[in-house]
Amino acid sequence: MTKEQLIEMGLTEEQAEKVLEAHKEELKGFIPKARFDEVNETKKELEQQIKERDKQLKELQDKVKGNEELERTIKELQEANKATKEQYEAKIKDMTINAAIQSKLTDAKYPELLISKFDKSKLSVAEDGTVLGIDEQLATLKERYKDLFKPDIKGKDPNNTGRSSLGDKNPWSKEHFNLTEQGKLIREDPGKAKQLIIQAGGNPTLFGL
Repeated sequence: MTKEQLIEMGLTEEQAEKVLEAHKEELKGFIPKARFDEVNETKKELEQQIKERDKQLKELQDKVKGNEELERTIKELQEANKATKEQYEAKIKDMTINAAIQSKLTDAKYPELLISKFDKSKLSVAEDGTVLGIDEQLATLKERYKDLFKPDIKGKDPNNTGRSSLGDKNPWSKEHFNLTEQGKLIREDPGKAKQLIIQAGGNPTLFGL
């Protein structure tokens, strides 16, 4: 959903930005689905290729029983196939971990410098693609390399406590933004709702008031 769509629903520009920012924060740390699907599909293809090779080698092994030279060659091929599988799995794991790290560094000034600071040997990948242990390392990096991260600017607006002159929490204010309460006030007390919207810096006409 875009900021324009939220404004069309009756939110002020400031409120729309706040909703989008909250949504952005909620999505932090998740590997984009397209990226996860790409890695997962590659993994499946590689596993299928290895499986087919193993099957072919097993069938060939059954056919050449008694021929020591061919049996030895097939055994060597099976060992090579096993090593290739392990290399593929390590590569897929590395791709998944790198994607997760990149998704965590959205507030970093120079993410390429910080990627190498993660100890990948201590990270593991769950079946659903979640990288375990990454948040703990990220917290340590943010503490150790504060200057490499953008400051997290949060806090209350000193000119707006979030309470109206009527003594209630203002559901249109940044601190107490609440769509349910807004709708309730508009239905039950439109006059009061209009005052609260104005006090929060909004435009009551957008709400039909």
